[in-house]
Amino acid sequence: MKNSWIRIVYYYLFAVVGLVLTVVAGVRLVNLGLKMTIFQQADQANYGCEARVPVPAFIDETKINSTTTAENLDLSNAQKSDINNWLADYRAWQERQAKIDYLTSQRQSEASISIAMLIIGLPLFFFHFRVIRKERIGLA
Repeated sequence: MKNSWIRIVYYYLFAVVGLVLTVVAGVRLVNLGLKMTIFQQADQANYGCEARVPVPAFIDETKINSTTTAENLDLSNAQKSDINNWLADYRAWQERQAKIDYLTSQRQSEASISIAMLIIGLPLFFFHFRVIRKERIGLA
């Protein structure tokens, strides 16, 4: 009863689970290392400080009619200051957004995960393939 099929299935199952967990963790770590060293723009689009456009200042719409222009709009100094601050924030946001190259970021992100999978997967495959081939030659 020492080599029962339940025991064999148990060991193979947990060996596979351990192998899968090791491979996934290894791929994620290599991916992280590649993003930190080679593909530094890979996550630039995903982790911006502010993803939204700055919200404009509130203006009382009851003061605005069809003949109102920017020059004759009656605004308080605080409202004018809020609008100027919003314009400065909006222009700064536009400049930051213009610096992000979304296509390069996406391509580097995909390349990073693909290279990480190759770095982990190829040696793993070739090692196991070599062991299987040696066992088959030994059995023949």
